[in-house]
Amino acid sequence: MIKIKTPEDIEEFKRAGSVSKAALRLAGSLIRPGVSTREIDAAVESFIRLHGGVPGFKGLYGFPASVCASINEEIVHGIPSPMTFLNDGDILTIDTGATVDGWVGDNAWTFYVGNVSDEVKGLCEVTLDCLKAGIEQAVPGNHLGDIGYAVQHLAEKNGYGVVREYVGHGVGREMHEDPNVPNYGRKGRGVKLQVGMTIAIEPMITMGTYKNHTLANGWTVVTNDGMPSAHYENSIAITKDGPVILTQDELGPWCNMQGGE
Repeated sequence: MIKIKTPEDIEEFKRAGSVSKAALRLAGSLIRPGVSTREIDAAVESFIRLHGGVPGFKGLYGFPASVCASINEEIVHGIPSPMTFLNDGDILTIDTGATVDGWVGDNAWTFYVGNVSDEVKGLCEVTLDCLKAGIEQAVPGNHLGDIGYAVQHLAEKNGYGVVREYVGHGVGREMHEDPNVPNYGRKGRGVKLQVGMTIAIEPMITMGTYKNHTLANGWTVVTNDGMPSAHYENSIAITKDGPVILTQDELGPWCNMQGGE
């Protein structure tokens, strides 16, 4: 069941979104060659708790950490580890979520580690553009298929793959609510978008094949061909005046996020 939020709900939701985005920026400020993904996870958890929140991912379906930290060919659900160190030229997707006053903010960003190749930067730039294109379609009267089509068309036009098995979702009092928000689709198809819907739009775009598999840890999803994948996400509200990004940072600029907001 899709849960419609009131204007008052959406204003309350913004606090969780702000903490989530600030935590993501903090993570980005720590990224450099030689840092372990566990260090980033610990810093984000401390930050979220310091600002009155609870890490939204820790314990969710049994996930063991406060962030998902996915490197290079890892699409989603990378598990932070004290033995996983970042190398120059890597890309690292950090997915953070914070529950504040009963609302759950959810967002992700793919960061550069040191000197990243132009080819990989191109993938990241197009993936971020896919996020923006999807958000532009999140207006009352459109359909979920309009969001998916915008993402898929832009990605495939540039020669990239669009992951099918993992999608965006409704978000609100719970991390995952109805409806699913695929990154592929046909215009005018799917659930009609209404004022008061809150959804997370999150393109997961691959340099090679979109086909993937899960590693033996039961969580980390990787591309079948070992090629890089990028992932960007914002939680948004659909309002009569257009889409409103809920994961906006009002707590301070912790780092510069490649590609802007």
